[in-house]
Amino acid sequence: MYFSVLGPVRVRRDDVEVPAGAPQQRLLLALLLAHAGQPVPLDEIIEVMWGQDPPASAVNIVHRHVGMVRRLLEPGLPRMAAGRWLLPESGGYRLDVGVETLDLLAFRHLLTQAREAGRDGRPERAVERYAEALGLWRAPTTAGLPAEVQGHAVFAALDRERLAAAKEAADAALRYGLVAPLLPGLQRLADEHPLDEPLQSRVVLALWATGHQAAALEAYERARARLADELGVDPSPELRAAHLRALNARPVPATPDEGPAGVGTAPAHEGSGARAAEGRGGDGSTTPAAGGRGRDGSGAPVARAVPAQLPVDLAAFVGRRHELARVVSLLPGDERVPPATEIQVIGGMAGIGKTTLAVHLAHQVAHRFPDGQLYVNLRGFGPSGTAVDPAEAIRGFLQALGTDQRHVPAGLEARSGLYRTLLSGRRMLIVLDNARDVGQVRPLLPGTAGCLVLVTSRDRLSGLVARDGARPLTLDLLSGTDAREFLARRLGEARLAREPRAVEDIVERCGRLPLALAIVAARAAMNPTFPLTAVAAELRATAGHLDAFADPDAAADVRAVFSWSYRALSPDAARLFRLLSLHPGPDIALPATASLAGVPVRRARSLTAELAHAHLVTEHVSGRYVLHDLLRVYAAELADAHDPPEEQAAARRRNLDHYLHTAHAAARSYTKTLVPVQLPRAEPGVTPEAVADHRRALAWFHDERPVLLEVIPGAAAGGHHRHTWQLVWALEFFFDRLGHWDEALALARTAMDSAARLHDPTALAHAHRGLARACNLLRRDDDSRTHLRLALELFRQAGDVNGHASTLHYLGFLAERLGHNEEALRSSEQALALYEAADDRLGQAMTLNSIGYLHGLLGHPGTALPFCRQALRLFQELDDPHGEAAAWDSLGHTHYQLGELQEAISCYLSSLDLFRAQGSRRFEAVILDHLGDARHEAGELDAARHAWQDAITLYREIDPPAADRIRPKLAAVPRQRSAR
Repeated sequence: MYFSVLGPVRVRRDDVEVPAGAPQQRLLLALLLAHAGQPVPLDEIIEVMWGQDPPASAVNIVHRHVGMVRRLLEPGLPRMAAGRWLLPESGGYRLDVGVETLDLLAFRHLLTQAREAGRDGRPERAVERYAEALGLWRAPTTAGLPAEVQGHAVFAALDRERLAAAKEAADAALRYGLVAPLLPGLQRLADEHPLDEPLQSRVVLALWATGHQAAALEAYERARARLADELGVDPSPELRAAHLRALNARPVPATPDEGPAGVGTAPAHEGSGARAAEGRGGDGSTTPAAGGRGRDGSGAPVARAVPAQLPVDLAAFVGRRHELARVVSLLPGDERVPPATEIQVIGGMAGIGKTTLAVHLAHQVAHRFPDGQLYVNLRGFGPSGTAVDPAEAIRGFLQALGTDQRHVPAGLEARSGLYRTLLSGRRMLIVLDNARDVGQVRPLLPGTAGCLVLVTSRDRLSGLVARDGARPLTLDLLSGTDAREFLARRLGEARLAREPRAVEDIVERCGRLPLALAIVAARAAMNPTFPLTAVAAELRATAGHLDAFADPDAAADVRAVFSWSYRALSPDAARLFRLLSLHPGPDIALPATASLAGVPVRRARSLTAELAHAHLVTEHVSGRYVLHDLLRVYAAELADAHDPPEEQAAARRRNLDHYLHTAHAAARSYTKTLVPVQLPRAEPGVTPEAVADHRRALAWFHDERPVLLEVIPGAAAGGHHRHTWQLVWALEFFFDRLGHWDEALALARTAMDSAARLHDPTALAHAHRGLARACNLLRRDDDSRTHLRLALELFRQAGDVNGHASTLHYLGFLAERLGHNEEALRSSEQALALYEAADDRLGQAMTLNSIGYLHGLLGHPGTALPFCRQALRLFQELDDPHGEAAAWDSLGHTHYQLGELQEAISCYLSSLDLFRAQGSRRFEAVILDHLGDARHEAGELDAARHAWQDAITLYREIDPPAADRIRPKLAAVPRQRSAR
C-alpha cells in the first residue's frame, strides 16, 4: 500500500489506484494521513467533518465511514475485524503509515537528508534532496476536498510546511549557487501563492541567479501589481531588496559565511547604479553573519545581537505535564531546523495560568533556539484597557536584535518587513503574551522556518489557527492532584498534611483556578499561624461573591482580572454573560441560551461565540457551554449591579418556559401515551427546540438530564410551581423507560409538593399519578396504590376521562405485578370502556394489549390471542413503535403458552428490536428475560444463556433485584450442552 496526501488523496495497492471512496471517506482519509501516523481524536474527526453543527448521530456515522475505509483498504476484511492499516487508538483512529508508505513522511525524511547534506558540505546532494522533497507535492493538500474544510488548521499547517520548505530550499540553493533544479517548482508554487512576498522574493532572486534578469524583473512587477490591486499595499522591504538585486546584471553567489543570496547579503561587486535606483545606499535587507555586523532595512549597520528577554520562570510551577509534552513533541529532538515556524496559541479563561505556562515552556526549550528569545506583553487585556500597538512591539524587537533606534523605519509595514528580514535564517523563540486579537499578532510573526512562537490570549485567535496554521492549546483547570501540589509548593507539604480536609475544601472553593489558588496561598503564607480550616471557613463565608479573592494588586485580584475580559465584550454579549449566572447549570445548550436572553438562536450563536473567544464560557462539547464557578459568581455580581430584578425574573421565566415546552415536544416525539395537559403560552423571546423524532428526543434528554435535575428543584425553590409539576409530568416516561428510577421518585415528590401549593385539583391528580408510577418502579407498592386511588378520585371529580382511564390502567399494572391478575383484568376492562366511550384509539390499543396479556397469565392463551392481535394492528396503524413492541411481547407470551416456541421467539425478537430502537432499557431487559425463557424451552441453550446474561447486565444498573431473579435460571443451564 502507498498513500498520498500531498495533493488529492490517493491510495495505491501494488501500483494500482484504489478509489478513495465518497467525499466524506476521502475527507476522513485526508485527515488521518495529515496526522502522519499519529492518532486523531474522535471529536477532531467530527469537528472537521461537520464543523460546529454535527448531527446527533455523528459518532455512529464516523464509525460507519471508518468501517468503509477499512474495507476499501482491505477488501477481504471481516466486518468486525480491526485490520492492518486503520486502527483504533487513544479515543480516536490512527493510520499505521511510515516513510515507505506515506508521501508526507517521505517529504519530511528527504528534508532531513537535505539539511544533513548541507551541514556535511555536500551542496549538490542537499539541493537534489530538496528538489525531490518538493517534487512530491502535486497540489495543495485540500485539492479535491469540500470547500468548507479547505481552510482547516490541520490542512493549512501542511501547506505552510510546504511553503516553509520551499523557502528553505531556495535559500540553500541560492547560497550554493545551484538554483536551476528548484526553479520550475518555485515558480509553480509562487503562482499558487501570489501574495506570499517572501516566496515571490525568492523567485525573483532565483530567476536572477540563473541569468533570467528580464524574467526576474517581470516577476517582481507582477507581484507588485497584484499586491497593489488586491491588498492596496506596496511591496515589503524583502521583495524590494530582491528587485534591487535583480537590477544588477551579473549575479554573484554569496559566500558560505553570508546569509542566503538576496535574502540578506549584498554582492561585493554591486555598484552605484543599483544603489541609485532607490536613491539610497545599500540593498535594504542585509542579514549579517553571526557575531558580525550587517545592514538593516535603511542601510544602517546593525549588530548581530542574541536577545534573552524571557521573564523569570516560576520556581513553584506545577502540573501542565501533558500540555508541555505536547508542544515539545512538535519540535525536532536534535539540532535540526524545524520544517516550519511553529506557532502555539495558548488560550483559556482569565487566571488559568497562560502566561505562567508560556514562560515556563519557553525556559524549557530555550536551548533549542540559539539565536535568542524575544518577549513582549501586548497588554491586550489589562487595567489600562490600552493594548500595545504592534508597530511599537516590533520597534522593541528590532532594537533587541541590534538595530539602532535612529534607523528603525516608520510605519508598521516597513518595520514588519525589516523584522522578518532580520529573523531570516535565525532560530528564535518568540513569546507574544496577552494578545488582544489576530491583528495585533500577525505582524509579529517571522516569515521563515526555524522559530517557535508562543502566543497567549484570552481570545481564541481562531483566524491565526485557520490562516497561519497555528496550533491551539486551550488550558483547562488544574486537576485536583495538581491543585494540591500547587498549594504544597507555596505552603509546605507538612502544613497541608495536618489539615487534609481543609485543603480539599480550599481547592474546591477556588474552583481549581490557579489565580484563585495563588491568592489564597499567598494569604495563608503571610499568616503562617492561621490554621487552614480558618482559611477554608473564610472562603465558605464569602461564597456567592469574590471578596475572598480580592487583592490590592489588580493583577492578582480575581474580580479585576475577570473585568479585563468583560470590558472587551460588546454590550449584548456582556448582557448574555450576566444572564448566564441565572441558569442553574451544570451547562447550557445554545437554544436554551437564546431563550434565556430572549434573542433568536442565530444571534445567540454569535454572542456565545464572542464569550467563548474571550474564554468567559467554555464550549466543552459541541453546542454546549459551561461557566466556571468563580466566573458565575462574577456574572451574578454584575447582574445584580446592572440588570433590574424584573429583567432577571423575566429571564428566569424564559429559561423555564424553554425547558418546559421543549420537554413537552420531546415527550410527544418519544411516546404517544402522554396524558394531555394544557401548557401556558411561552414568554415572548422563548425558542423551544424542535424535537422531530424519538431519536432526537432521546438525545435531547440524555444531554439535558443533568441540567433538568437542577432546573426542576430550582423552579420549585423559586416559587414556579406550575413549571415544576408540568416539567416532571413531561419527563416521566424518559426517567421510567431509561432506568433513572431514584431520580424519578425524587422529582415526583417535588412535583407533588408544588401541585399541593397551587391548590389545583388537576395538577394534584397528575402529581399523584406520577408519584404512584415512580413508587411502582421502586416496589413501594402500598404507596403506589395509595397515590393511584387519590389520583383516580381527583380525575373522576374533574371529569377528566383520559386521566381517569390512564389511572385505572396503572392500577391494573400494579395489580398484575403483585400477582392479582383478576383484579388487574377488571381494572383494564374498566379502562377500555372509558377509552371506547371517548373514542381514544391509542388508549384502546394499550388496554386491549393488557387484557390479552392478562388472559395469558390466567391460563387462557386462546382467549388472549385476538386481543393481542387487535392491539398490534391498532399500534401499527397509529405508528406507535413502543406500543407495537409491547404488543409483540404479549403475542410472544401467548405463543409461548401455546407451545409455539419459534413463533414466540420471533415475536420477542421483533419486540426487542423496537424497544432497542426506542432506547427503552427497562423493557429491553424484560424482553431479553422472556426471550431467554423461550430459547431455553426450545433447547437453544447457548442463545438462552446470552439473552439472560444481557438482561442481567441491564438490570444490574436499573433494577438489581430483577437481576437476582434471573441469575438462578442462568446458573441452571448445563454448560456441557451449551457447547453443542
